[in-house]
Formats: sequence, C-alpha cells, structure tokens
Amino acid sequence: MLLSAMMAALIAAASQLAIPLPLVPISLALLAVFMAGFLLEGRWALASVLLYLLMGAVGLPVFAGFRGGFQPLLGPTGGYLIGYLLAVAAVAGLARWANSFTKRALICALGTAACYISGTAWLMWLTGRALPEALGLAVLPFLPGDLLKCLAAAFLAPRLKRVSKAFLT
Repeated sequence: MLLSAMMAALIAAASQLAIPLPLVPISLALLAVFMAGFLLEGRWALASVLLYLLMGAVGLPVFAGFRGGFQPLLGPTGGYLIGYLLAVAAVAGLARWANSFTKRALICALGTAACYISGTAWLMWLTGRALPEALGLAVLPFLPGDLLKCLAAAFLAPRLKRVSKAFLT
C-alpha cells in the first residue's frame, strides 16, 4: 500500500515535468505509470493510478501544469489520463513475462498504445476531429518521447524492483 501511494506521488511529480502543447502536453507521467506497472502487483498498480486521478479530480494540482479538478479529465487530456489506467493494467498484467529488456520495452509499447487509443478516441469525440487530424495532433508528436520512456522504463524497472524489495525488507 505504501509503494502504491508513493507511485501515485511519483506520477504526480512526473506530470509536472512537462512541455506544454496546444491540446495535450508532453510529460513524464507515462514513464511513472510504466514503473508502477512493473514495480507493483496489478491491483496496487491500478490503485496508484486511480489515486493519482482521484487526487486530480478533487482539485489537487497533480496534472500537468499544476492543474487539478474535472476540467483536465473532461477536456482534451481526459482520454489520455484515463488511458493511464489502461496502460498500467497492460504493463502490470504482462510484467511477470518481462524477463528481458526487449520484452519490457514491448510491454511498454503496448501500454502506450492503450493510452493512445483511449486518448485519441476521446479527443476525436470531444473536438469532432477526424482520425488523421487527431493522430497528427495527439499521437505523432509524442512518439519519439514515448519511445524514450519505453526504453527508460525497460532499463530502470529491474533495477528499481531490486531497490523496492530491499526497501520493504
């Protein structure tokens, strides 16, 4: 439970390391979501992301740009924020098979795709934009950074897993 709360705080902190863009900012939050999926059991990984979302929903400034409240959840970023739940579920659900760097990176890519699908679908519905335009605004600019996040998570996960086990003993 303690690690779950710590991961929610890490996601909140990583959200603030952001580059603002017109609709959806680029942040390090997805990297922290990946780490929650690799480091925590499935239910606790989901709990950490849910806690992060709930903290933001009640108005705590945990979303990118120190934003909180329902507006980020109901605005253009909402589908991506909810996509964090899908991403952490994918990563945590497959983490037991993540016994190599390549597998961990591919699992993160799957988590990224889950986040993109919900976020892009929400953005299209909210703005009335067609798929090609939504992809150009809210997926393509993020691919290089999200690739780096996948590689960083694949590298860091086993190292931080050892540290977290030592912390708990």
